[in-house]
Amino acid sequence: TAAKGTDVYLQLLVKLYRFLARRTDAQFNKVVLRRLFMSKVNKAPMSISRMARLARGKEDKMIVLVGTVTDDARLPKMPKLKVCALKVTAPARARILKAGGEVITFDQLALRYPTGTNTLLVRASRMRTTCKHWGAAGVPNSSARPYISHKGRNHEKARGRRNNK
Repeated sequence: TAAKGTDVYLQLLVKLYRFLARRTDAQFNKVVLRRLFMSKVNKAPMSISRMARLARGKEDKMIVLVGTVTDDARLPKMPKLKVCALKVTAPARARILKAGGEVITFDQLALRYPTGTNTLLVRASRMRTTCKHWGAAGVPNSSARPYISHKGRNHEKARGRRNNK
């Protein structure tokens, strides 16, 4: 029930959204508050290409991400986006502003949309390579990825991991 870390700005945002969650009936503020509490690993970054894909057809809405917005060089044509995020990398910010979009902070969002109306709350995928190793590797029917140096059929892919040929 408190922000992870010692970031003063984040603690002020928690104070603000705790107030909004208490004083408004909007579920949006409760969700944002819960995501502000999350650790850095759980506040995964999102690229502007994914953000553009999610916002297709919803150009009038403000896209809200509790996390970092990163640039993506694979997106040749940048659409006009209105973005609110904890952090926006410098190249991503430059591309959004150049396309005619805008970037705001969460305190500005609270002033403009106190109940979260006309916003699109998005969340990035938290899948990391390390998650693939969770579980018991080497056990039949387990899809856990083993920590190995070789990937040949004789190395941790022998009997018990696959059927006889």
